[in-house]
Amino acid sequence: MSQRVPPWRRLEVWLLVVLVGLDQLTKWMVLQRIPLHDTVPVIPGLLNLTYVRNTGAAFGMLNASEFAGKPLVVAGMALAALLGILWYAQRFAGEAWPSRFGFAMIAAGAVGNLIDRVLLGFVVDFVDVYAGGWHFWAFNVADAAISVGAMLFVADALFSRRHVPETI
Repeated sequence: MSQRVPPWRRLEVWLLVVLVGLDQLTKWMVLQRIPLHDTVPVIPGLLNLTYVRNTGAAFGMLNASEFAGKPLVVAGMALAALLGILWYAQRFAGEAWPSRFGFAMIAAGAVGNLIDRVLLGFVVDFVDVYAGGWHFWAFNVADAAISVGAMLFVADALFSRRHVPETI
């Protein structure tokens, strides 16, 4: 007997699909219009579009390291992380929309960056937020989805009363 998929689950799938599509579209636009390491000012003193390649893991870890099979190793690590996220979401996310949508956003970001790693051997990053001479790590739509998704999940875990046992 098949179970009907609840509407909120379908919304999660659509959220994931839309975010992966938006991520890939924006990266394609950057690849088409901005040469590597060039900058397009958006909000002077705060925001640029700067095309950089992340050949490493999150926040550029392993970016400076070069070794045989690095793209395959990093993509394998990303795939393992994605599978772990999906497993965890299925087991522990619960019914609340913040945690379910949070996990969908995290998964979308992981998929978006994994697509880059598999097809290009690196992740396209381009959002450059800065103040004076201080620059945050360049990021993309996938990274933003992961960050917002993680915040939703943590907020749900911290502020939801449904996980707190009743006291006498």
